[in-house]
Formats: sequence, structure tokens, C-alpha cells
Amino acid sequence: MFQIAKEHKGFGKQILMLAKNELIKKYKGAVIGPLWSVVKPLFTLFVYWFAFEVGLKSAGNVKVIFPELGKAGGTFEYSRFLFMLIGFIPWFFINESIVEGAKSIRINRQFVNKVSFPVSTIMTYTSVARLYVHIFLLGLMYIYVTFVGGTVKLPGMDAAVTGGIAPSLYNLQILFYMPLMFIFFLVLSWSTAPMSAFSRDFENMIVSIMSGIFWLSGIIYDSYLLVGKEPVPDWLRHAMLLNPINFFANGYRNCFLYNRWFWEYRTELIVFLVELAVIIALGIFNYNRLRKRLPDVL
Repeated sequence: MFQIAKEHKGFGKQILMLAKNELIKKYKGAVIGPLWSVVKPLFTLFVYWFAFEVGLKSAGNVKVIFPELGKAGGTFEYSRFLFMLIGFIPWFFINESIVEGAKSIRINRQFVNKVSFPVSTIMTYTSVARLYVHIFLLGLMYIYVTFVGGTVKLPGMDAAVTGGIAPSLYNLQILFYMPLMFIFFLVLSWSTAPMSAFSRDFENMIVSIMSGIFWLSGIIYDSYLLVGKEPVPDWLRHAMLLNPINFFANGYRNCFLYNRWFWEYRTELIVFLVELAVIIALGIFNYNRLRKRLPDVL
């Protein structure tokens, strides 16, 4: 860990500059350039908005139940698109961070053979580039949630109301969730990037399973309340807590939708922190194990 921190010392400006160049390079030759990194997720959100707010309006709202508040007092309803929108914003960052983070060393192999350039910073500036886009999308989402919003029905209300959601102190929790999300998936790339450089099969496997990971995560449904024609066993609900993507999807909804503090989900927080510690240990181990062999492989 100290070795990786030492490699970053004195490279702060270079990391920020390379992060900006990463976006420019990716969309080189396009008229609107890096704006394509925003257009793609916005088009995806438009498709979901049209599908659920226009085409499938009969699908109804999303019901979220907080059992500790009691069945009568703990049932909330939100418009389906508003619920999904807040889950999609962290997902766009997570998806890009996992896929691009795994590719980062291989597609930037020119830096690996330069002794003066620390390899660990490649994963860092790749993640920072994704963070730029995430912050911009987060700002657009906040404007939509605040001024447009959607259908919301809180306990005690006779009917649902439509409109924006007022800003609150709970929104400040984003300063806890966003840095934690950045750190988690940056550290994950310490393992995936070197391993992908050694094996294109590993990189292709990551790309292939991302669609499955999307549906196994609570991006478009409430992972706290899995429902179906048959009763969902409790062990499955508990197993969902092991998915760190759920932690961030639920966390962003805590900030902007549920108005609940992160420490109210003690079990989920503890499980995530344990996973973070394991990912850090694996990241350090894999990076140190493979770092010196990368120039020969690439």
C-alpha cells in the first residue's frame, strides 16, 4: 500500500491531465468529442423514461417498504423512472470503471515500459476520467430530481403527488458514497488491470458478465424487497447484501429519495466495509505480484 501511495507522490497534476486526455483520446475524431460520454447514458435514460413513463405507464409505481417502520407506516411509492434514474447514475460509473479499468494497462502499454512512470497511476487517471463524467451526470440528475421529480406517495398521504423533491441534508451523504465508490472500483482495477494485461480472456469475461451483473443488482428494482409470484426466501434477500453495487444503488437512493442516513443500514454497511478490506488486500497482492512482469508481457 505504501509502495502504491509512493508511486502517486508528485503525479497529481499529471493524473488530472491524463484523465482529461483519456476522454479526448477515446472520442478523437468525433465532432462533439468527449460529450459522447454523456450522450450515451442520457439516451439510455431517455429510452427508459419513454418505456416506463409513456409506453408502460400501467406498470405502476415502485413500492418500497421499510419493515422497521411497520407495514402501515413504512410503505412508500415512487414513480418507476425516478426510482430507476437514481440507481442508473452510479451504475454508469460502476460499469465504465470496471470495464475500462480492466483494459487500462493494456491500452496504455506505452507507459508501462517507461521506468519513470508509475504503472499504478494508469488505473487512477482512468478512474478519474470516469469520475468527471459521473459528476456531470450527477448534477443533471439532481436538477431533474429537484425541479421535475416524479410521483411520490409517503405514508399518511391519501393520494400520490407529482413534482420535484426538495433538497435536504440527506443529500450531503453523496460526499460519503461517491468517494467510497471511486475508491472501491479503483482498488478493484489494481487486480483486474494486471490480470487482463496477461490474459485477454479475463478481459473478455469481464465485458461479457457485465449485463448479468446489471440484472443481479438493484438498479431497476428494490433489492430490500424482492417480490414475485412465489414468496422470496429470506436467504436470497440476505445474499443481495453481498453485492457491493447494491450498496451504492441503495446509497444514492438514501441520499435523494429515501431520506435515510447510511448508518441506519448497519448490516449492509458492515458487509461492504469487509468487502472493501478484502478487495484492497487482493488488489495490493495482485499488483505487486504482476507489476514487474508486465513489461515482458506487453
